[in-house]
Amino acid sequence: MKNPFKFFQEVKQEAFRVTWPTKKDTVTGSLMVFVLASLAAVFFLLLDQILKFFLDLILTINF
Repeated sequence: MKNPFKFFQEVKQEAFRVTWPTKKDTVTGSLMVFVLASLAAVFFLLLDQILKFFLDLILTINF
């Protein structure tokens, strides 16, 4: 088992090697997620309304 002090030193060294995204990258990624989630929500709303229309049409047919 490693020495806990040495372990934390290695963790600290590894944290300094991490390349963090820039503010621009973070904002761009967030906007992409928001836009794509909104598009998916609108798509599924339209699909749901179309399927509801056809289901209502089928259920109102009297034999």
